[in-house]
Amino acid sequence: MTILSLAIRFLVFLFIISEVVAAPQGNTPSAGQFIPLTRRNQPLRNVSDWAVYAKNLRDATIAKYSSRHAQKRGTGENLMVNQGLDTSFYGSLAVGTPPYSFDVLLDTGSSDMWIASSTCQSMCAGTGNFDSTKSSTFKNLNKNFSVSYSKGYAAGTIGQDVVQMAGFTIPDQTFAVVTTTATNFLRNPVTGIFGLAWQSLAASGAMPFWQALARNGLWNEPLMAFQLTRFSNDSKAGELEPGGSFTMGYVNESLYTGTIDYQDLPNGQASYWLQQITSMTVQGKPIPLPSGSASYAAIDTGTTLVAGPAAGIAAIYAQIPGSQPGTGSWEGFYKYPCNTAVVVEISFGGPKWSVSPDDFVFSSTGPVSNECYGAFYTITTSGGTPSWIIGDTFLKNVYSVFRYNPPSVGFAALSEIALAMNGKAGGIPSATLGAISATSTLETSAAPTTRTSSAVAFVISAFFATLVSFIQG
Repeated sequence: MTILSLAIRFLVFLFIISEVVAAPQGNTPSAGQFIPLTRRNQPLRNVSDWAVYAKNLRDATIAKYSSRHAQKRGTGENLMVNQGLDTSFYGSLAVGTPPYSFDVLLDTGSSDMWIASSTCQSMCAGTGNFDSTKSSTFKNLNKNFSVSYSKGYAAGTIGQDVVQMAGFTIPDQTFAVVTTTATNFLRNPVTGIFGLAWQSLAASGAMPFWQALARNGLWNEPLMAFQLTRFSNDSKAGELEPGGSFTMGYVNESLYTGTIDYQDLPNGQASYWLQQITSMTVQGKPIPLPSGSASYAAIDTGTTLVAGPAAGIAAIYAQIPGSQPGTGSWEGFYKYPCNTAVVVEISFGGPKWSVSPDDFVFSSTGPVSNECYGAFYTITTSGGTPSWIIGDTFLKNVYSVFRYNPPSVGFAALSEIALAMNGKAGGIPSATLGAISATSTLETSAAPTTRTSSAVAFVISAFFATLVSFIQG
């Protein structure tokens, strides 16, 4: 048998196989329909041409499908816990081999991940701390770590280990193992902080978990989103209540209504999740705001209230009859009559978003007093810290989205489903370990295309294996 005759027989065989494998299933044209077919002449190829053609087909198939498996993308959700009547919101993650779960504050206002060490002793007692000796994959990088926050500090050493959250895993995530903190910095059962701002803010210099996932295209969509619950106005609420939802790689459309209004980070500054406050009203009256960076605000899930410059905060309370600045431990705060329903509206260049009067109330001075302290207070910032810190007092009133690309923050109105979760007691979410409690969505291709391509590639490969064997024989 000659090579030419073998090639001719192969072409006939390939034509028959393609008719069988690629034959459409269903949707057969009905009588009277005409589908024109055009037969193309087969190109003239010698043995070398066929070999190159086959190799290209095989390489293209390998590249197409192996890259999809390596770059699989997905989504995940971490159900949160509302701690201390809206004081903080925490979620869970797992560290090490075998994995141990830890509760951590979810903080878009900082970028470091750290967990209290088992050697932290009295300052971190009772939080189920991390023992690096129990993880076979932990690496001590022998570098010191320290970070300061508005309410305290943490210090320790830097290491690497497997970290899992909401179904996503990073095998060598850099984080800090903290051996000392400010007094009462952690509140049982919280063990540490999970920073969700940008790498440029990280005291450790490490890329945050979320940013590594987004940068490597492991999310269906390059964003993460929060829905926070409210229990501060519920007299029957406990220390720990359901806290809402934190999603990575997608937005939960059942938790918001309308469209998400995205505003880019000013000048693309990827540090804090910055937004410029373009307008603010109190009881319907506008508050004067400076232009530019003087009105920048960090959107911060890790801050309980709303902080701002002295002039801006004073202007807010000037619109509330009977308000007065606090003294002593209440310095920087303002008190006002509790029977005044204060409505604040804030815009970041798009719609106006309202802060509920229930959220504007921070504390009353006593059970029979008519004096309440507001949730907006003064701070003095310096360096690269923005003038305003927009915390949970505001964020409980919106569905908030933090987008990697383009870098931006989005807000949407909460849905009835989300609003119904406020004050609704329920079980505390269990720890999220790996993919057990998460939803993962992978991109897939159409089955018929995959099947046909695979079959043809197989036939071609088989033919040339036979051909080479024939030539060598």
